[in-house]
Amino acid sequence: MHHLEELRRLLKSYPVVALLGARQVGKTTLAKSVVSSWRGPTHVFDLEDPRDLAQLADPTLTLEPLRGLVVLDEVQRQAELFPVLRVLGDRRPIRTRFLVLGSASPELLRQSSESLAGRLALYTLPGLNLDEVGMRRLETLWVRGGFPRSFTPRTHQESCEWRRNFVRLFVERDLRNLGITIPAKTLERFWAMLAHYHGQVLNVAELGRAFAVSGHTIRHYLDLLTATFVIRQLGPWQENLNKRQVKMPKVYLADSGLLHTLLDVETRRQLDRHPKVGASWEGFLLDVVIQHLGARPDQCYFWATHQGAELDLLIVRGSERRGFEIKRTTAPKLTRSMHVAMQDLRLSRLDVIHAGKDTFLLAPDVRAIAASRLLEDLKPL
Repeated sequence: MHHLEELRRLLKSYPVVALLGARQVGKTTLAKSVVSSWRGPTHVFDLEDPRDLAQLADPTLTLEPLRGLVVLDEVQRQAELFPVLRVLGDRRPIRTRFLVLGSASPELLRQSSESLAGRLALYTLPGLNLDEVGMRRLETLWVRGGFPRSFTPRTHQESCEWRRNFVRLFVERDLRNLGITIPAKTLERFWAMLAHYHGQVLNVAELGRAFAVSGHTIRHYLDLLTATFVIRQLGPWQENLNKRQVKMPKVYLADSGLLHTLLDVETRRQLDRHPKVGASWEGFLLDVVIQHLGARPDQCYFWATHQGAELDLLIVRGSERRGFEIKRTTAPKLTRSMHVAMQDLRLSRLDVIHAGKDTFLLAPDVRAIAASRLLEDLKPL
């Protein structure tokens, strides 16, 4: 309901709203909910349907007389629509609202920003989150990830099969449909390699040596996978301190289920024994915290110094700074690194999310929060 309400709000304020997100994350389903609740005429065009593409051969002729809500699904397939939407969005009074759906792409983001500046609102749809599925399903959400068709199957084997097929089709078909011409096997190998760097600070030189390509090529691949919402780059926070601070981003696979598939992990038993289990837990709960608190990407950072102090997540909103550490332990402790982060970053509070059962104070303004009580005990910003 939150996503539906937010889209309705944006459509009241902007003539064009772009609903972005990874393939198969539920954008079309959400758009159908918007259409079914819309008061007034609606028109839906699926740009993967040759019949709808034919109707939009002359987009101005087709779209100009329409009123109410117009939905354009997979809009990146026809980039020439954006200048038309700018003209139609400038009409006063506003006669038509446009909801455009895209799986993102460098071309989509460039076209929309150049053609629709000031007229367009962007809304990114994530996968299913803990607020939607409930605390009782935390373990399932972690292991399977947030893609609806991975999370909802009756058996875990069906979920694993769906994710394996998603990976294959994503690199073989979906990326090509977005205009990306890099060989599918190359990007699949790179994506699988990134799974082993999940939760680490980006080391372009090391990745380049491991993959036998240049640093420029590594950055290009990373940008492609980030633009299609399967990779998250968490930027470093820079403070005016008398300390050397890490300046490169951290890299996470955006979905824990896809991470496990690319690590060739199919069962919870295998996951518990895998060397990346802690990093998987960290990335999953980072996403839970960010979504639950409604933090924007430009408000989220990590922090680390070359002397060893670090903070998994820093959320900066106005004058408030909230810090988060994620520990896969049942007995969290106050560490020197936490003291340094509290002092140097002037945190208003620090929450240590752990795998135990209880929530309790570690120090003034420092709490240990049980992951199983996260939605109940995590205070809003």
